[in-house]
Amino acid sequence: MNKLTILTKYIEYMDGNHLLEGFMAWDDTVKIKKPGILVGHAWAGRSEFECKKAIELAAIGYVGFAFDIYGKGTRGKNRTENAALMKPFLINRELLQRRVMLALDVLSSQALVDSNKMATIGYCFGGLASLDMARCGADILGAVSLHGNLSSPSNTNGNKINAKILVLHGWKDPTVLPEDVVSFAKEMSAMSADWQLHAFGDAVHGFAKTGTNDPDHGMLYDEISDQRSWNSMRLFLTEIFS
Repeated sequence: MNKLTILTKYIEYMDGNHLLEGFMAWDDTVKIKKPGILVGHAWAGRSEFECKKAIELAAIGYVGFAFDIYGKGTRGKNRTENAALMKPFLINRELLQRRVMLALDVLSSQALVDSNKMATIGYCFGGLASLDMARCGADILGAVSLHGNLSSPSNTNGNKINAKILVLHGWKDPTVLPEDVVSFAKEMSAMSADWQLHAFGDAVHGFAKTGTNDPDHGMLYDEISDQRSWNSMRLFLTEIFS
């Protein structure tokens, strides 16, 4: 596909008085409505990485939307700043859930998007955001977490998950231990979810995020696991939208 056919734009939207900004990408040569896929950002905030993923999704037939949880222009520059930005949303999961649902509304309302065919993917912190969207019963067909936090919120107990779930996990991730994975599996089963989990044996946290290179803290990009996870995700998206 000719990359010149991929168009992009920034979209501002509001959470009360808080200005947010997402990045949308689509193939302008295809005029029919296409499935929309939200892309959740890692703990530093929406970056060029997530925008690139939106473009890559557009190149394979979707409308990609890299959404914003922190606020327009808000980015962390180091581990300390990243953790400080993420912490309020880990403490207040209802705030996180409100932000992701707003992003879903924004993408669903776009003229080129088939609002009956929506999904979300997310990297690291964005993986948690994607899973929380499904936990809240959002009108989506699928949710994907790539090396994401799997912890359960306190406000979705008793809910039923209608979206299909795909978790792509690095087995050596020090932030999500094997017992955390077991707890997540129990949660998904209790919520009657159609879920699957693929664990990459030698991968740690950040295996699918290019440029990740902090092995002392268990964060390292892995090209093979990245490619395998992308291929698994493409098959999953094909299934849910068929």
